[in-house]
Amino acid sequence: MYAETADAAGRSGRAASDYLARLNPAQRAAVEHGVRAPSATGAAGAQVDAPLLVIAGAGSGKTDTLAHRVTHLLIHGVDPRRILLLTFSRRAAGEMRKRVERIAWRALGADAATLASGLHWSGTFHGIGARLLREYAGQIGLSPTYTIHDREDSADLMNLVRHELDFSTKDRRFPLKSTCLAIYSRVVNAQADLEAVLGLYYPWCAEWRDELRALFGAYVEAKQKQDVLDYDDLLLYCAHMMAEPALAADAGARFDHVLVDEYQDTNALQATILRGLKPDGRGLTVVGDDAQSIYSFRAATVRNILDFPSQFDPPARIVTLEQNYRSTQPILEASNAVIGLAAERYTKHLWSERASAQRPALVHVKDEADQARYVCARVLEQREAGVELKKQAVLFRASDHSGPLEVELTVRNIPFVKFGGLKFLDAAHVKDVLAVLRFAENPRDRVAGFRVMQVLPGVGPVTAGRALDALAAADDVAHALRTFSPGARPAADWAAFADLIADIRAGLHAWPAELDRIRTWYEPHLLDRYDDAPARLADLVQLAHIGASYPSRERFLTELALDPPDATSDEAGVPLRDEDYLILSTIHSAKGQEWQHVFVLNGVDGCIPSDLAAGSPDEIEEERRLLYVAMTRAKDTLEILVPERFYVTQQTAHGDRHVYGSRTRFIPNTLLTHFESTSWPREPGAQATTPEQARMHIDLAAKMRKMWG
Repeated sequence: MYAETADAAGRSGRAASDYLARLNPAQRAAVEHGVRAPSATGAAGAQVDAPLLVIAGAGSGKTDTLAHRVTHLLIHGVDPRRILLLTFSRRAAGEMRKRVERIAWRALGADAATLASGLHWSGTFHGIGARLLREYAGQIGLSPTYTIHDREDSADLMNLVRHELDFSTKDRRFPLKSTCLAIYSRVVNAQADLEAVLGLYYPWCAEWRDELRALFGAYVEAKQKQDVLDYDDLLLYCAHMMAEPALAADAGARFDHVLVDEYQDTNALQATILRGLKPDGRGLTVVGDDAQSIYSFRAATVRNILDFPSQFDPPARIVTLEQNYRSTQPILEASNAVIGLAAERYTKHLWSERASAQRPALVHVKDEADQARYVCARVLEQREAGVELKKQAVLFRASDHSGPLEVELTVRNIPFVKFGGLKFLDAAHVKDVLAVLRFAENPRDRVAGFRVMQVLPGVGPVTAGRALDALAAADDVAHALRTFSPGARPAADWAAFADLIADIRAGLHAWPAELDRIRTWYEPHLLDRYDDAPARLADLVQLAHIGASYPSRERFLTELALDPPDATSDEAGVPLRDEDYLILSTIHSAKGQEWQHVFVLNGVDGCIPSDLAAGSPDEIEEERRLLYVAMTRAKDTLEILVPERFYVTQQTAHGDRHVYGSRTRFIPNTLLTHFESTSWPREPGAQATTPEQARMHIDLAAKMRKMWG
């Protein structure tokens, strides 16, 4: 059936003339790799050729190219059941199939659905792994009735084993179940040593190394006894299966062509699986961009794509997609310059037919408060010029960097949606601290009191309700809190809570020092309530920093209450009352997206690169790629904010502190000609620097360095 459809396409003569005509030469070279044209008799076919690496620059039509290649293989006779297409989400796999069907329709008309419907082996690495394991279960020692645990099930099993080993009864706090599972997952996916993973990514858990090793061993044993696999096992067992030559050969023989999207985001296990399926690389196509490899925290490694060509003999063919269909040429020139300083990369120079005289801007502001005010002013200015809020985005390295901006947006009634991390004012831990402030300000506030009291271990709705009833009838709030009996379990914590409220109401800690007092009280509860406590603690430090810009507790609470957030959960959602809203996003969450106008916050050392991710050359290079990804999200304008003074949290050597920032090292003086430099508020008569002025600055700096040797 499939061969007849492909032969019909070949005889029609429409395949090359129609659906490939819209591709540029590099895209077409990637699509046609290993595919021969129809013969004189009209027969079509595709030879299984050397491996192919498509280096697809940002905005270069990567997905479209991959979809055209799949379609081209189908039209030239490859059985769709013998194509394996690997993506990084089920949604991406579904969209790829739909795109293949649309492209095939242009070439075949009514016969398109026949081909596209045969792509049975398309999906995520984990989904395909589950299917292969199910078919080979008996040959690799798996029970044919095994079940698969999702992340929540896996965390619960980890917790059960944790209790059985008595680790939950330690005098010192043992890592919670989700943290334990995250550590285990990283060790498995990165194929790394536990001690190395703890030292690099979970240093606060390093003291439990031996206990964690025992826990993970018991967890694996429990899974085997119960005939269950977790999410990571789907890759791990597949990789072990590929280590058996006979099984790997049998699995690989199922597929003539294996195509992988976003190869720069693969981990060690995924690369092992691919090499097992196609050890000589024949029929293997991988598509990705080393310059956008930014997910090492998920155990992805840029080495997979950098080393790919040399893993085969002969080496893989490399096709580079450089034409960008998203950004203006000045934005691309600046982005090229930034990534051009990388220590190791595939050479490419993005270019666009979208000409513009407007270079990206480096906007110098006094501090984070001015940064927030500037962004709000510019966002509203663009909106008045006809640019919808949702076509503008503010990007940042870490979720807590957006805290001051979120407060400013709330005060100005500018709706926004945040992707990556919690929406600052809606996050449970931030709401807890604000509830303490409101309750201290007004002990009759039952909503605030009800929330705060239930932070205490052993205090539930009934106890909190009784306490609030007692306070409502009391003249002396402090005395009523101290004398209330919450029960045996929460007694000690209750005394500390009563002292906290009494101290704040008595004014023992002048504003904003009382925020630090609350944070000190809340931190032990934060550690007990949340697995990601260190990241949440940074939010509370940021909240204290924001509070310092208000003259009093009452003014702070009043300003935040002018337009209270609509959401009632920790997840940042789309505003219910607004059709238009500004996009706030971490750079990690912004990958693959694009907006007309992009602002990048905190373009300074300490933020980009982050002080917490600058411990090795590899980490520094990934931070450079993060800035590159942020810059290449912009279509029309790009503004990088450079605060002269900003707040740094959780620095082990120096503690939380204000620092005076310098422009990110990834934009050295030699690159300033690609940017307009300006300041805000602008001094009377001040103008943005011209390229000539920037060159003079560079020349002068070079002379000064030479003068002083």
